[in-house]
Amino acid sequence: MGLSPPAEHPGRADGAVNGAEPEGAMVAVRDLTKRFSAGRRDGVLAVDSVSFEVAAGASLGVVGESGSGKSTLARCLLHLIEPTSGEAIIDGVALRGLAPRHLRRQRRQLQLVPQDSHAALDPRMSVRQIVEEPLVVHGERNASVRLAAVEEMLDLVGLEDSLVARRPAALSGGQRQRVSIARSLILKPRLVVLDEPVSALDVCVQAQIVNLLKSLQRTLGTTYVVILHDLALARYLCDDVAVMHRGRIVEHRPAASIIEDACHPYTRSLIDAIP
Repeated sequence: MGLSPPAEHPGRADGAVNGAEPEGAMVAVRDLTKRFSAGRRDGVLAVDSVSFEVAAGASLGVVGESGSGKSTLARCLLHLIEPTSGEAIIDGVALRGLAPRHLRRQRRQLQLVPQDSHAALDPRMSVRQIVEEPLVVHGERNASVRLAAVEEMLDLVGLEDSLVARRPAALSGGQRQRVSIARSLILKPRLVVLDEPVSALDVCVQAQIVNLLKSLQRTLGTTYVVILHDLALARYLCDDVAVMHRGRIVEHRPAASIIEDACHPYTRSLIDAIP
């Protein structure tokens, strides 16, 4: 039995707050702002009035140095933290203001591939338990259905069935990242946010994982938002690139032209840093 189809939109039938994003946009972010108090009267402005759109099945790379606000933007996008103002509309549903039960159902469509798979995977759980956990959390009670879905997803990410009983400590870095990707994709989400998905890997393994992500996107039609610090990698992996600096998007253009036609001085400084 194959993976289950995407869940219905929870907000449309149940009275959730709906957006009016342009047709074809999976993600529509409007004036998103996040300010942390940090014990100061004016706080720290981590994300400052950011707006962008990502078409369904496309990929956006958000590029910037550490402290530029890109990881905070990703957490606001997934509603892991509440934005100070503005909104993120995902597949027509505005996440801000959703009732908890509606937000829980919507989270099936929103998944995260964290940066550090070693820290993100429970060392006490086997590969099978890790990958099938989202199915358990979201109510799939049939063990045979879960096992079939896990086997199919492990095959998609290039992991052998013989690994299902192993724990994370017995896996290589590349294998752990494939497990992390499989766990995030097992529910067939509409949007996946990838936080520096290859930064902790060796160069040769990075290439394998990047090519895997591109292949999975073609197969599953998933929309990606990819947090990166490497502009050259963003150009290869993504359709569009948004350059973030001091909490704002300073340049947003097609990935194919970002290096040749960069306009902002900060973007040009990132280009100069490419080996």
